[in-house]
Amino acid sequence: MYELDESKYLYLFILLPILVLIFLWIQVWKRKKQREFGDTELLNVLSPEKSRFKPSLKFGILLLGLAMLILGLVNPKIGTKVEKVKREGIDIVFAVDVSKSMLAEDVAPNRLEKSKQLVSQIINNLGSDRIGIIAYSGSAFPVLPITTDYNIAKMFLQSMNPGMISSQGSNLDEAIELTEKYFEGSGNTSKLLIMVTDGEDHSEAAESAAEQARKKGIKIITIGVGTTSGGPIPIKNNGVTESYHIDKSTGEKVITKLRPEALQSIAKAAKGGYINGNNTKEVLDFMRKSLNNIQKTEFEATEMANFQSQFQWFLGFGFFLLILDVFLLERKTKWVQRLDLFNEKKEK
Repeated sequence: MYELDESKYLYLFILLPILVLIFLWIQVWKRKKQREFGDTELLNVLSPEKSRFKPSLKFGILLLGLAMLILGLVNPKIGTKVEKVKREGIDIVFAVDVSKSMLAEDVAPNRLEKSKQLVSQIINNLGSDRIGIIAYSGSAFPVLPITTDYNIAKMFLQSMNPGMISSQGSNLDEAIELTEKYFEGSGNTSKLLIMVTDGEDHSEAAESAAEQARKKGIKIITIGVGTTSGGPIPIKNNGVTESYHIDKSTGEKVITKLRPEALQSIAKAAKGGYINGNNTKEVLDFMRKSLNNIQKTEFEATEMANFQSQFQWFLGFGFFLLILDVFLLERKTKWVQRLDLFNEKKEK
């Protein structure tokens, strides 16, 4: 098993095909200039020691060396075994609203992206807790089951969008009910549901579902994203706003607003809390205090143990190839020349 410690550096591999295109263009340009200068056969006679193969070989070694350096920056880690480890924490499910109202840009860059940022920052501040993710709008959809792998959780989080659920609305009660299924089998572990939403279009059944969740030992914290003054819902094409959602009954732009009262009532029904999500620092402080007040429980987690960094091997081999490329001359190698791989002697 392996993991990539700094996967962001994988984007550097885009440079390699660009270098290949530049190299091919230079070779074409050189041949064109040689033809303009004089007869190609005569030039080969005048420079008998120049290899036609070595420049490509040197470039190939350079590319491989750069690829090794990039892999060194990525730092692949190899795990040697799977083992059970003891952890102490709580089980947390993040329920993220992905309805179209979350595309409103009354908070930057929009409500949904702000929600992802908040959840990601909360995950970064967790210790040994297990987490799961649910997406919901008109219905609820399981995104990630309970896990201790925070990197995977953040990867799934970034992929969430309004298109993943066809039915629209904000069905908070169904999200709460799905969370209860997530917590089945958790035993005596403390359970927390964190709902990130604008609270719009929620059904009255949400408060009843929150009360049922409380009876099952699930605490709910709601985070409101958006503004009470609201904003329109943009319709974009390739990142450019073309129009806005229109109310078919009135013909006017739909203005979606944050409904803090609804979120406060849900949190109250589940003996939890509510926080406005527009200020990230305030949210993190609120979550830190809330988590400190929740009893931690010891549980077993399966982990890949003894992950070892492998960057030194890639960096070492990469620098070796780059040094080799410097000392590798473009002249023909004597012993290769004697092999006459390209039948050059017969051609003469």
